[in-house]
Amino acid sequence: MNNPQLPFKCTSRELEKAAINRFRTHIGFLPSQCKIFREPWNHSTVICLDFVQCPHLLDSLKDMEPSLVEGVETLGLGNAIVFRLGKKLMGWKNIVS
Repeated sequence: MNNPQLPFKCTSRELEKAAINRFRTHIGFLPSQCKIFREPWNHSTVICLDFVQCPHLLDSLKDMEPSLVEGVETLGLGNAIVFRLGKKLMGWKNIVS
């Protein structure tokens, strides 16, 4: 967590971390074991939710898709959500604005 006494470093890595942390806070039901990251895919950006550390939660959280989509749209994080178990693609949801 960032120390409030230190100035925010305005690097792309720090901005990416801040965006992912804001998404995790906005979507309070994501388990801490779920890895969240963004990837470029062709001319789009997708937000990836990797459940390799908590595979038993994948199916139940895929049911929360509308809330996930709303969070991605609100924060402008990507054009799709990808559900993964490591490198294995388990689901995909396009976000149409």
